[in-house]
Amino acid sequence: MHKNQEDKTMEVRIQAIHFEIAERLESFINKKIEKLSRRNDTISAVDVNLKVVKPETAMNKEAVIKVSVPQHGEIVASKVADSFEEAVDVALEAIDRQLEKLKKQK
Repeated sequence: MHKNQEDKTMEVRIQAIHFEIAERLESFINKKIEKLSRRNDTISAVDVNLKVVKPETAMNKEAVIKVSVPQHGEIVASKVADSFEEAVDVALEAIDRQLEKLKKQK
C-alpha cells in the first residue's frame, strides 16, 4: 500500500539556541521526523528546539520537540542527554508513544 504524501506538506522547523547547528545533526533530525511522519500521517508541523544547558556538565544537551496534530493540538516532549542525537531520539520516541495512544482512542 503506497500513500501519496505529495499533496500533504508538513512543516519542520529546527532552531539551535546559542550555537550553530551542524548540517549532519540537522539531517539526522529530519530523517527521524520523516520516519515518525510516515507512521503518523496526521502530523502537520514539527518544531525542534535545541539548547545547551549548563555547558560545563555532562547530560547538557536539551531537545524540546513540539508536534502539531490537527484535532488533538500539540504533543510536546523535552529530553536532556549527552548528545543532541540521543535527546532527539528519546523525545521522538516519547512523542511516537503518545501518538499511538491517540490512535487507539479513536
